Amino acid sequence: MYMIMKDLTTRKEKVDYTGKLSDYQLNASNKFTKYEQDSYTQYQNHLYKRALYGLNAFTQQELTTMCSKKKQRVSNVYLRGQKVINLYKQKLTVAYSNMLFKTFFPDSPITSYLLAEQELDVKHTNTLTFKDLNISKDDIITVFIEEGILPKNFLSITVDPNALPRLRNAK
Repeated sequence: MYMIMKDLTTRKEKVDYTGKLSDYQLNASNKFTKYEQDSYTQYQNHLYKRALYGLNAFTQQELTTMCSKKKQRVSNVYLRGQKVINLYKQKLTVAYSNMLFKTFFPDSPITSYLLAEQELDVKHTNTLTFKDLNISKDDIITVFIEEGILPKNFLSITVDPNALPRLRNAK
């Protein structure tokens, strides 16, 4: 019996990880992983995706039942949103590059010229990703609210007002 217990303890010692893997070792007390949760309601996410992705936010079935006027409205909001996001990305890129030039070349005439020029080009498409520029969903929502792409009361919306039951017109 003692021999079996000794084998179990030596076996356990062989399984213990050291270094970087020691954090990932299985423990009885840590059996779940906590994921980041979205703080927005289903309707808020629907509005956000509609503004960010346009018609791609809808399923094929939804697109077939949607009238052409609504498709046009969604496309217009989407195009406006893309222009706003592009300008926001350009603004962040200019701020980051100005910070780099100020840090590494503080007395250079090129730096003073670049700092004086802050104009954004509407025709230029910024291809950097949200991850590269460290843009979060909250940042995009804030910009969309400021530009009127999302409603001003977006953060307090809980349910779709059009999904509520309607009263019949009184005659």
